[in-house]
Amino acid sequence: MAKETRQWSDRRRLERRENHLLADITLPEFRRMLITTTLFVIVLVLFLWMVRTVIIAAILAVVVAAYMRPVYRRLREALTSPTAAAVLTLLIVIIPVFGLLIYSYWEIKDVAEYVQANQNAIVQKIDVAVRRLPFMQDADTGETIRRYVIAVSNYGTAIPGTVQDALAGFAIAATLFVFTAFYVLVDSERIGAYVRSKVPLRYSELVAALESNVKGVLYGAIYSTVVTQTLKSAILFLLFALFQVPLAGVLAIVAFIIGFFPIVGSWSVYVPVALWLLVFRESPAQATALAAIGFFLNTIYISTYLRPKIAAEKSKVLNFYWMLVGLVTGVYTFGIVGVLLGPMVIGLLKAIVDTITATSSWRLLDEEETSGPTADQPA
Repeated sequence: MAKETRQWSDRRRLERRENHLLADITLPEFRRMLITTTLFVIVLVLFLWMVRTVIIAAILAVVVAAYMRPVYRRLREALTSPTAAAVLTLLIVIIPVFGLLIYSYWEIKDVAEYVQANQNAIVQKIDVAVRRLPFMQDADTGETIRRYVIAVSNYGTAIPGTVQDALAGFAIAATLFVFTAFYVLVDSERIGAYVRSKVPLRYSELVAALESNVKGVLYGAIYSTVVTQTLKSAILFLLFALFQVPLAGVLAIVAFIIGFFPIVGSWSVYVPVALWLLVFRESPAQATALAAIGFFLNTIYISTYLRPKIAAEKSKVLNFYWMLVGLVTGVYTFGIVGVLLGPMVIGLLKAIVDTITATSSWRLLDEEETSGPTADQPA
């Protein structure tokens, strides 16, 4: 009872002091606060609009830099130069990614050119397979199939132009990614110290909770996503190699990328491959095996259960249910960056609720308030 009374007294004293300070604000001071706040909102909106097309690259750079810090520290100890260590750390990430992109580009281009050169044979093969289906023996599907095959074959001739059109935006995003990651790697301590210095002491408890929860959910989401995506892509690559599917490596890379979307998932890769095995290889056993393993192992077990389970265990912030909600709804709402933003939003909400409901949330943390006069005490 005495503890509750003391907490209520601290709360009332804080409210009275804040009301007293608000009453002392003059009209010029209020006008200055209003103008400053309005300008801040306008500039913030303009800034967000300016970086809207590259914001994903900036967020990705911060995340990559944060999780490459251990590598950076070891390289810095060996090279003694922060700049050289940061550049080498970024090269470790960038070179494999560019290698995979170039490899995928040439493989997809070769397949598109093959489709363009063998349109008639491909149309005939698909038409025969469709006519084997129930109630489709007398269907006239040849012209429809031909239109789709032509559309796919035109993709091969459009690849160079598509890549050229995307180079400008990609160059800007890549530049921002490199410099942001470099800045975070080299000056992460200074950035953290600057942010903490701008936070008043009375909000230290809330800031600590926010920082702890964000770190936890980010680590859990990134770790689980990378692990499960690698596992699913490895499984599909082994199945594609076992069934001698062309472009096994490229298809595994595509499955790794689009698997970041829990709603879409890797099924958009293994289902077309299973249909290809059924139509062009005339192997219903291989098609059924690929579809069954992909659905029950990759989609049901790994994506729906294993990913949020690992994320929840590694984060130590959210349980399985809330991590699942964050991953699925985050991607649905924000796109691919929702893999991070979804769990982060729920983690921030949990930190705020925990801080508000904590027994210490009403204590006067500011030194001036704990040691100085209060509103109901004489100065």
